[in-house]
Amino acid sequence: MEPSSRAKAWKWVMLACRIALGIIFIVAAVSKIKPLQGLPWSVASVKTSLAMFAMGIDSYQILPAWAVTPFAQILPFFELFLGLWLISGIALRVSSILSTLALCGFIAAMASVWHRGLTVTCGCFGQGGPPIGPKDMLRDGLLFLPLSLVLLVGSFILAKKSHAASARAAAAIAQAGD
Repeated sequence: MEPSSRAKAWKWVMLACRIALGIIFIVAAVSKIKPLQGLPWSVASVKTSLAMFAMGIDSYQILPAWAVTPFAQILPFFELFLGLWLISGIALRVSSILSTLALCGFIAAMASVWHRGLTVTCGCFGQGGPPIGPKDMLRDGLLFLPLSLVLLVGSFILAKKSHAASARAAAAIAQAGD
């Protein structure tokens, strides 16, 4: 494979990872924000959904009581923002770092719950579901985290190549001016 075709293939892989991971974060966010079954979209119904999500976060027994509600109110909107940011491709190195750290944090929280023997549902994509187990950690660790790692490594490789190309162009311009 020629270097230019390899670079094009890499960019397509990166685009696919950005879109897939962005959609995952957006779906996760909306599932936490959306009103409970039968309730219309309103500020009150979203607050109720966030309160239910806070109860799920509290069941992990990781955060102090004072941090549970603020975390539950911020996390879904952060996930929504991060998903849109990943899809946009703007400042990809920063968004890929944040998505990787978020996924590692989610996996660590699930591992902590499972290790302590707590019976807690994931809450990743809304309320309900079976208790957290190895399957959930494998799903995130083998499906979502690789997408994020490909994006992370790829964004730094592309940035390095972009900087090298810029330096060559600047050198060529400087040489032409001599």
